Amino acid sequence: MKFSNEWLQTWVKPGLTNEELAHQITMAGLEVDGIDAVAGDFTGIVVGHVVECGQHPDADKLQVTKIDIGAEELIDIVCGASNCRAGLKVAVATVGAVLPGDFKIKKAKLRGQPSFGMLCSESEMGMAESADGIIELPADAVPGTCIREFLGLDDVTIEVDLTPNRADCLSIAGIAREVGVLNNIAVTVPEWANATETSAEAVSVTVTATEQCPRYLGRVISNLDMSAKTPLWMVERLRRCGTRSIDPIVDVTNYVLLELGQPMHAFDLATLTGAINVRLANQDEKLTLLDGNEVKLNDNTLVIADDSGAIAMAGIFGGEKTGVTTATNSILLESAFFSPLAITGRARAYGLHTDSSHRFERGVDFELQYQAMERATQLIVDICGGEVAPVVDVTTEATLPKHAPISLRRHQLDKVIGFHVEDEKVTDILNTLGLAPTFENDTWTVTSPSFRFDIEVEVDLIEEVARVFGYNNIPNVAPVAPLKMTNHDEATLPVRRIRDLMVDRGFQEAITYSFVDPKRQFLLHPEADHLTLPHPISIEMSVMRVSMFTGLVEAVVANQKRQQQRIRLFETGLTFIKDESVENGVLQVPMLGAIIAGTANAESWTQESKAVDYFDLKGDLDALLDQTCNTDEFVLKRASHPGLHPGQSAEIFYAGRLVGHIGAIHPSLEKKLGLNGSTIILEIELATLTARKLPQAAEVSKFPANRRDIAMIVKDAVNAGDVLNFIKKVGGNQLVGINLFDVYQGTGVVEGHKSLAISLTLQDISRTLEEKEISEAVNHIVEAISSEFNASLRD
Repeated sequence: MKFSNEWLQTWVKPGLTNEELAHQITMAGLEVDGIDAVAGDFTGIVVGHVVECGQHPDADKLQVTKIDIGAEELIDIVCGASNCRAGLKVAVATVGAVLPGDFKIKKAKLRGQPSFGMLCSESEMGMAESADGIIELPADAVPGTCIREFLGLDDVTIEVDLTPNRADCLSIAGIAREVGVLNNIAVTVPEWANATETSAEAVSVTVTATEQCPRYLGRVISNLDMSAKTPLWMVERLRRCGTRSIDPIVDVTNYVLLELGQPMHAFDLATLTGAINVRLANQDEKLTLLDGNEVKLNDNTLVIADDSGAIAMAGIFGGEKTGVTTATNSILLESAFFSPLAITGRARAYGLHTDSSHRFERGVDFELQYQAMERATQLIVDICGGEVAPVVDVTTEATLPKHAPISLRRHQLDKVIGFHVEDEKVTDILNTLGLAPTFENDTWTVTSPSFRFDIEVEVDLIEEVARVFGYNNIPNVAPVAPLKMTNHDEATLPVRRIRDLMVDRGFQEAITYSFVDPKRQFLLHPEADHLTLPHPISIEMSVMRVSMFTGLVEAVVANQKRQQQRIRLFETGLTFIKDESVENGVLQVPMLGAIIAGTANAESWTQESKAVDYFDLKGDLDALLDQTCNTDEFVLKRASHPGLHPGQSAEIFYAGRLVGHIGAIHPSLEKKLGLNGSTIILEIELATLTARKLPQAAEVSKFPANRRDIAMIVKDAVNAGDVLNFIKKVGGNQLVGINLFDVYQGTGVVEGHKSLAISLTLQDISRTLEEKEISEAVNHIVEAISSEFNASLRD
């Protein structure tokens, strides 16, 4: 954001030098990139009036003029500018003047004609790099007035590098608010009279895309004088903010953009066909932009359309067909609020970046549209005349942003800042920020104003208090750490131990972004309600992950593109789930994710390499669960996850609660995700792995163990894990080992059933078991299984 300090001073007067102001706002988080003078270093230039202007007798491209500079006599000056003419008010460098570059003006003769000075252009005064002719001053300029004073050329421009969250400062009004807060002084909003409505002409407006466009205002202004010129004061303010003058209508919309922060657009009314509709584009719908380029629109692009089709990319770029020209007589003036999510990334998708898209995708004040409409109308009428019609307002209150109350706790403020700011001071700061705080029970409750999209949670308020109070006012005190021994709970397994185990098993740790590609995440979790970032780095990183799957899959794709044959990655991190029952409406769950792809082992002379399968990662999961010494609490059941293979996946339950998934990526998704070959993935809540059950020491029996194998036929729907857990319950103290070693379906087994082959190990701590005891124990188990699961013993 580049702005004129002189323009800022019309809103707020902090009483600071340019350097002091730059330092102050930099320390408050608005980093100043540079301060530049608006004109070069010159002396001796005054306002002049061209009284006579005639052709030079000996030079076709020169003119001889007589100039009134407020002295007793007119002075002769030879000029070569094509726009020099009688009656013009100009900038005159008199004899003795010094122009930028130490160029001194002296009395001279040009082709035999005496010249006592020079008529100056903007470039010759250091106001611009180039110019088409001499500067044309307003008709009310008084000859002899110092040009530096008349044009306010002692001004400077200040360029601020704003972070994406401070869209509220992308205007003179926003910078003025900030300066007012930092200096605790009032901001004076320039007054203007709303234009009188003298016409009833209107255009019908419909907003189909109400989510993307909660508010749209339109106003017809007719019978405009497009031959009028933009006043010099406006041209100068635009120039000092880095915007060139184009024509009065465009200049006014740009001026309001810079002054208030509201992007606006004007359509040539004569070119519109029927009613206006704010809608999403049809896929591959064509639009020719103001710069002459034709684009094919995506169906997620918001457009302004009439009955003939799209006429503008909403909040981004106008269309050529409806652009304002010198032949325009009437316009439809637009002032709208477009949702940041509707604009974010859309301009970049077409290789565009405009001042409008820059503001809309960061968030424009959703209560600003009427004020901007009236300001622009007043300026247009003052410059071009015209008849003003009423404003057509289409507002959908339900889709306008709603700022929820935010609480700031006294103890949390002190903890984060590390310093106690008095209650009264905190209240004053929050008041100056427009937050209207209430204070009760050591807690401030505020609601963000409509122009602040970046204040959403408690830590945002803490940041505001700290920066307005002044970081340099917070004393430098070394933190004091209490020398306390940390508690070590043997029942809690350190996450570091889990990471070490994964590394020991041949995995490499990955660290992926918490924000992921919404398209890729939708493929893996089509039913998930993900959180969308208001200001994403890119469209491919615009939503928060709901599982570890998306980031790990992207990591595998990246490795496979680099010809990696054996991939084993794991990651620990948070997932983000919408949940209105928790603070801030987001449940953050620590998870462990793992993924394997390619070959399961390196090829060698002792073994051939094979592709990874479900049981490779299942073995790694078993090793993790063994660390908890609590494997009985974990149960795996057949999964129905949309992103996983239905026959090679399982849900992981802990104490009856779903805590994770394991399985192969669904074959139909492998190509869509960019994967090459089978990929197996795992996700489980970290808390279930760190909740360790303390092992109980037991005497080792010195008597022989006895193994018996049984094969039970059960229905397909019966979970093998449920059968094993049931055997543990009914097996008694002498049952010391259970193992499922085969699952069979086929000849000899009725269709819809399966055979579970289970080994039972029996052993007594005090004696050798007799065959009769062993048989009775095995028969008891078989009968219990048969009764519980309607099973039968396989012959």
